[in-house]
Amino acid sequence: MHAQYRSWTTALRLIALAVILILAPARGWAEPVVLKLSFFTSDRSTVYECHVKPFVDAVNADGAGIIQIHVYFSGAISASQPEQPKLVLSGAADMALIVPGRTPEDFPDSFVFALPGLFRNDEEASLAFTRLVEDNALQGYSRFFVVGAHVSVAENIHSRKPIATISDLKGQRLRVNNEVEADVLKRLGAVPVVLPLNRAMDSLSEGTIDGVVVDPSVLAEFGFSRLAQNHYLLGLGAAPLALVMNREKFTSVPPRAQEIIRKYSGDWSAKQKAACSGAKAREVIAQLRAAPRRAVIDPSPADLATARAAYDAAIQAWTAASPHNRELIDKVTAALATLRKNGN
Repeated sequence: MHAQYRSWTTALRLIALAVILILAPARGWAEPVVLKLSFFTSDRSTVYECHVKPFVDAVNADGAGIIQIHVYFSGAISASQPEQPKLVLSGAADMALIVPGRTPEDFPDSFVFALPGLFRNDEEASLAFTRLVEDNALQGYSRFFVVGAHVSVAENIHSRKPIATISDLKGQRLRVNNEVEADVLKRLGAVPVVLPLNRAMDSLSEGTIDGVVVDPSVLAEFGFSRLAQNHYLLGLGAAPLALVMNREKFTSVPPRAQEIIRKYSGDWSAKQKAACSGAKAREVIAQLRAAPRRAVIDPSPADLATARAAYDAAIQAWTAASPHNRELIDKVTAALATLRKNGN
């Protein structure tokens, strides 16, 4: 009996061991994939709330037990905007929000979305950006899986100096996001200074610049509103941004995780961003108009005509710079025609 008992015990142990060995890989796959997302500023910023948070929240909710995104805020991996694409490509982060204007040598084609006067609004611009990314028509993006191709709302001029008319821009040193905006400002008589958003407040405080050209929704959170009391609501181009993922990492995660990421990418991401940033911009402008010590100026028809001429000249100069730029303009025009035909 004892021998028979020992035999049964040994058999049961062997069966249990076999079951453990068989199930071990399944348990490994059952663990959720955790992705590291590098973000250069605070979780309280509008940039995070509109460009990143909708995607992160949707994936984490829909992908519970399958995929989870952990965001490293305030530059915990790196606060440098130019470093963000490199972090993703090197694997130091799996995902990041990048500002193509900070590394123009890597993303030269993105400037087409900063040209003023091409798009009716930021949603249309973001959807056109998304189409060209999907068609692999833009340099630099093939190395990434692009979750969201976004364009900011039209950026306005916020200065320490009064701006009653467009002629008051002459000689003012104004922070801009990229060289396209810089070209337009030069044509309007201002002195553009290309600076990252998270470095502009120091320059404004020190007096090395007179004002900033930014999306109105970021005025308070970066401190600009404390010093810039004059707001000239001239839509001066926009800033392209992209939420990107390491492409090799994307293809390495389980198919269900890829499916969830795709579900909340592309058009979904562009429309979520536009709804969020548009609402915030309208709210901030209403608050500025209600503040007694602020001057909020809408450009006159004559000033708008002057600006339109500068926009057209900037577009023509950019288009004429190379056959490639002309090709990009044609692709954007075709994407816009399709979007408008489909009611977007």
